[in-house]
Amino acid sequence: MESDYDELDRRLVRALQLDGRAAFSVIAEVLGVSDRTIARRYAKLRSAGAVRVLGGFDPTALGAVQWFLRVRCAPGTAVPVAEALARRRDTSWVSLTSGGTEITCTVDTETAADSEALLLAKLPRTPRVEGVTAHSVLHAFYGGPDSLIAKLGSLGAEATERLRPPPAAHRPGPVQLDDGDRKLLAALAVDGRTGFERLAAVTGWSPTSVRRRMRELRESGVLYLDIDVDGRMFDLATRTVLWLSVPPAHLAETGAALAGHPEIAFAAATTGPTNLCASVVCADQRELYRYLTTRVAALPAITHIETAPVIRTVKRAAGL
Repeated sequence: MESDYDELDRRLVRALQLDGRAAFSVIAEVLGVSDRTIARRYAKLRSAGAVRVLGGFDPTALGAVQWFLRVRCAPGTAVPVAEALARRRDTSWVSLTSGGTEITCTVDTETAADSEALLLAKLPRTPRVEGVTAHSVLHAFYGGPDSLIAKLGSLGAEATERLRPPPAAHRPGPVQLDDGDRKLLAALAVDGRTGFERLAAVTGWSPTSVRRRMRELRESGVLYLDIDVDGRMFDLATRTVLWLSVPPAHLAETGAALAGHPEIAFAAATTGPTNLCASVVCADQRELYRYLTTRVAALPAITHIETAPVIRTVKRAAGL
């Protein structure tokens, strides 16, 4: 599949990163090709699993908690545990690391009871699990609505201005989700480009109500558009999780510095044995070494770093 990617694929991805729901006619005009070409190219990439536009869900906007789990397994037993975690609706980015004996994953829990059930009951009772370390996310420096694609080149100022939607107004206050909201978010998590008529059929609302509710959820920070891309399209093949320790007085500045690195797809302050977690994406191990010994080495406040190369990703974004 790698040899099939070309510059139009990359320009299409950059356009979708700016607005995942942009009309193909608008994207085609900006990129200087026909509507049919863009529609056909996107359909081909999506059917191959190379590109997906997804509706992302930020549980912290609801007062919920996001967790990073490190699950240590007995040798040879990690795959079935990872596959079981991947089948859960509340998990994403389920990966095998550390030679295949550890699983890392993200879990979104809406209530304290959900967290307790997963962390204190379900996982520890699994015979294959030897230990679990849980890190709750305190603050995200990069990730979620911030896409790595934004760091990998642009379409130029004029095209960006044409495609980027107006910034959403901030809607303060707590958000309560009803059954219709959950159906809407679930449908968008599978395909963020689902049309309003189809979303209306799923939720039982009118298309106008769907449009209005999507705007409200985006303004409140619950919903954002994400793009899931095969890293090989941009010559990015190696993903590594970094667990770092930083004195609390330097945590904010170190996290912000990491977020600015072009190799960083995600960075957050967490609880747990370490207090900073980051996901690094590089072309290969040589580039990872260069990154660790230059950009990371230049951050003086880091007192400890653990690297956990991802050897297999069992589940990516939650809509899969």
